[in-house]
Amino acid sequence: MSTQRGNVSRTRKQKFQNSRAFKNDMHDNSQKTKLINTITPVGLCQRCKEIIEWKIKYKKYKPLSQPATCIRCHGKTVKRAYYTVCKPCATEAQVCAKCNTKQEIVVQPGPSEQEKMIQDGQLKFELQQLKERQRRAFFRHLEKGENPTEALSAAGACAEDSSDEEFNDSDENCDLDSNSET
Repeated sequence: MSTQRGNVSRTRKQKFQNSRAFKNDMHDNSQKTKLINTITPVGLCQRCKEIIEWKIKYKKYKPLSQPATCIRCHGKTVKRAYYTVCKPCATEAQVCAKCNTKQEIVVQPGPSEQEKMIQDGQLKFELQQLKERQRRAFFRHLEKGENPTEALSAAGACAEDSSDEEFNDSDENCDLDSNSET
């Protein structure tokens, strides 16, 4: 562009163009960078999610060193950078955890990694305690698309209805649940 007044149109092409995309871990292979790259924004509206993803992509994301204060409950419970509302308050009020507005939440917050590991361990233990018949009923319920906890309770309910010595009608209903649809 020229410094001439009113001349706002450029006649030549852009001189320098990026030949490759920016990589935020090209020169920095630290654990902190790897941790930041694995962060997935949850409990946010679409706009806030895009903002945080942009910050992560272009190495502008700065994690918190200490928990921040929640603007709803006023406790030091906000663990993520750029969030203003803690996880329990955001899920209770159905608001975005960053901008605190009542918009559609794109990615719902789920259980943390530790909670998932604990639940998986409990599920494996309970499966080991089941008899073979109950275990097969559990896997049938899973194939139907039920939640593992619901399937476990349904398989346990089928086992409680029947006794080991005799074959009841209720036991027959539990075993033929998957065949009744055909």
